[in-house]
Amino acid sequence: MKKFKIGHFEFSENSPAFIVAELSANHNQDYDIAVKTIYKAREVGADAIKLQTYTPDTITIDCRSSLFKIEHNSLWDGKYMYDLYKEAYTPWEWQPELKKIAQSIGLEFFTSPFDFTAVDFLAKMNVDAYKIASLEIVDIPLIEYAASKGKPMILATGIAREEDITEAITACRRMGNENIILLKCTSTYPTPYEDINLFTIPDMQKRFDVLTGISDHSLGITAPVAAVTLGAKVVEKHFIIDKKIGGPDVAFSLDPEEFALMVRSVREAEKALGKVSYDLNAQSIKSREHARSLFIVNDVKAGEKLTPENVRSIRPGYGIHPKYYKTVLGKKAVRNIEKGTPLSWDLIN
Repeated sequence: MKKFKIGHFEFSENSPAFIVAELSANHNQDYDIAVKTIYKAREVGADAIKLQTYTPDTITIDCRSSLFKIEHNSLWDGKYMYDLYKEAYTPWEWQPELKKIAQSIGLEFFTSPFDFTAVDFLAKMNVDAYKIASLEIVDIPLIEYAASKGKPMILATGIAREEDITEAITACRRMGNENIILLKCTSTYPTPYEDINLFTIPDMQKRFDVLTGISDHSLGITAPVAAVTLGAKVVEKHFIIDKKIGGPDVAFSLDPEEFALMVRSVREAEKALGKVSYDLNAQSIKSREHARSLFIVNDVKAGEKLTPENVRSIRPGYGIHPKYYKTVLGKKAVRNIEKGTPLSWDLIN
């Protein structure tokens, strides 16, 4: 698996998690809220901001047929697709300036295209990566077209079976694009914990020979932190500047305090993962002085035998190793030994 970059962030099997704040619809069609959200995302520790690039007409059609009405036990049941996307989309004219703002404060910027015109638009913006949303993973022509632009491809797998993932990755590679990240995702909003199946993350990495991550719609931060311990190199979570503003995605979005806690917890988890090591740090070596060892626990006279009554394994660790307990029993003291003396070989014959 070769190294590659999204903006200034270099990905590899040993890189830290790339933490993405998903803006999504959490601007309520207000440009100023979008800008403030980007600044706040940087403040709370995000590495990148992600947008979605579509209009209602590039993602569906304005049709009042029941086929276009959402009825999937979701947050948006009863709405027509066109109406939901009209409410949720990010105006394209905002996006070049939002990219400049994000990059000026050290945030990487990328977005999800939903049709060829969006890919062309983003190519002109020179975005650093393309994210294929879960429901678009079956759109092989879209994946091929985005992959042909030569930028890293991030594929969400929320509705994908194994064969869908295989076809999507093959499409990227067919276009000469090997810089692929798979995101474990569950397209349920919000996602119950029992449906997340995080053990899929290391399996995807091995099965498809790509880097992996998580796009999480569960409540809280447990799943992203756990995902990092299983090798996730991307953590994507919806971010909202204030839940009071509402919106289509507020139910599964993190506010600044929650997002900051997630970032802090992820970074602490990464530190705790460390490396495979059986070495001791300086403090642990010092602590070994308080481990158990063999001590004289009752006065022993010269020539007297050591027995369970006068020698025991106790703390601290200044005497003979406890593994020699049976060896020393029955040995005779070469001199008088006071209670509390660490047993040493020179005290017995």
